[in-house]
Amino acid sequence: MESTVVVGAGPAGLTAAYELTRRGLPCEVFEADHVVGGISRTVERDGWRFDIGGHRFFTKVARVEEFWNEILGEEDFLLRPRMSRIHYGGRFFDYPLRASNALRNLGPLESARCVASYAGARLRPPADQSTFEGWVTARFGRRLYEIFFRTYTEKVWGVPAASIQADWAAQRIRNLSLGRAVLAALRPGRGGTEVTSLIEEFRYPRLGPGMMWEACAERVRERGCPVRLGVRVGRVRRGSGGLVVTAVGDGVSREVRCGALISSMPLGDLVRTFGPDVPDVVAEAAAGLRHRDFLTVALVVPERFSFPDNWIYIHSPEVRLGRVQNYGSWSPYLVREGLTCLGLEYFVNEGDDLWDAPDDDLVAFGTGELERLGLVTPGAVRQGYVVRMPKAYPVYDARYAGHVETIRKYLDVEWPEVHPVGRNGMHRYNNQDHSMLTAMLAVENVADGARHDVWEVNVDADYHEERSGPGPSGGAVPAGTGRAAPVLVETAAPHP
Repeated sequence: MESTVVVGAGPAGLTAAYELTRRGLPCEVFEADHVVGGISRTVERDGWRFDIGGHRFFTKVARVEEFWNEILGEEDFLLRPRMSRIHYGGRFFDYPLRASNALRNLGPLESARCVASYAGARLRPPADQSTFEGWVTARFGRRLYEIFFRTYTEKVWGVPAASIQADWAAQRIRNLSLGRAVLAALRPGRGGTEVTSLIEEFRYPRLGPGMMWEACAERVRERGCPVRLGVRVGRVRRGSGGLVVTAVGDGVSREVRCGALISSMPLGDLVRTFGPDVPDVVAEAAAGLRHRDFLTVALVVPERFSFPDNWIYIHSPEVRLGRVQNYGSWSPYLVREGLTCLGLEYFVNEGDDLWDAPDDDLVAFGTGELERLGLVTPGAVRQGYVVRMPKAYPVYDARYAGHVETIRKYLDVEWPEVHPVGRNGMHRYNNQDHSMLTAMLAVENVADGARHDVWEVNVDADYHEERSGPGPSGGAVPAGTGRAAPVLVETAAPHP
């Protein structure tokens, strides 16, 4: 069988390469970055290891679980408790929210205001409930919306909450169970109800998620498949008998012939590799796909500033900080005795003020925000590091689905040998295990002539025990992970 080129050495790309080499099939991996793992990498600086975004190893996909166990031995996994909280107004709220904790932190006056706001929204609901803001306000009241929903959502996606469509709110809030828990506590005669729908523990590689993909890349190499780092795909064309892929790295360009291409590179970038003959409507669809970028400021502090959470959601509007990871709560092997490392997460757009700021300025900025929140005292930070991750999250604007469908149909007809997989490869907000599953199915399509529709693998696959419920239009909302991306309405702010 002809060789297969795999583009990208993240979870999807390396899974595809591993599955190909498992079958003894030739392949070659090209990764534009100089490390493997994609967003699931573990960055190392001065002996400190940072998880980019936090990656829990939990899945209901049996073959993904088997894959993880095949790559890493049981001794390489830790079983970790799941704990996250919300920071707002100088206080911590349990997540998922517990009624007693919410009442104590909100206080009787604010609780009464939330009840009044909720009652007002039920009597006079917003006229426009097609947006995240209108939908949440109608169901929880303006005050609860402002406290628990608006600020963090706007930090993550960088657009007004009024620009996010209600369909996403219906799924996201249902899975968070946040609003229902607060209302259960505040409604007369309904107090005391607790909602616990999220997993309580998960597995985690002792040296971070990058440990999985570093080991996988080594296995792939041992089986004869090169994993070429710092090499990007600049052009894909059809030659005699198959595809011709132009790989560019270190100023050197070479052509590789293959029978199939499995691509986890951003879907819009893939289309651009086909050259100028792409139909205008397809080129426009590729240009219309947008991403949200991610910035981590990792700060080394004394262990006394540690906390038991894997991460804390920062709902406080006075800072730009979105979440704080405590790497010591993920694995003691990521930190040092007497010290821990806190990862400050900022959701940004490539080229904005934070993205372009010098590292020293970002360390100072993050330190100031952490001190302002009271999570550390002045002078506590010992050292800081900055990690930038472009194209971390596909943005679901109002036209993204049409753009993806246009590209998908074009690939089906004109490039059947090209198989998009993974989060960016499909412009789908897949989690790590779902990205891996798309790669497994794509390999079966390539190697076995199977006809799997990999586009059916998505974030709506069941993760938790919650069942489907009615959506804002009365239709069923499928059970999901609670980590889907929002859909933005036409008035969404343009990507800079």
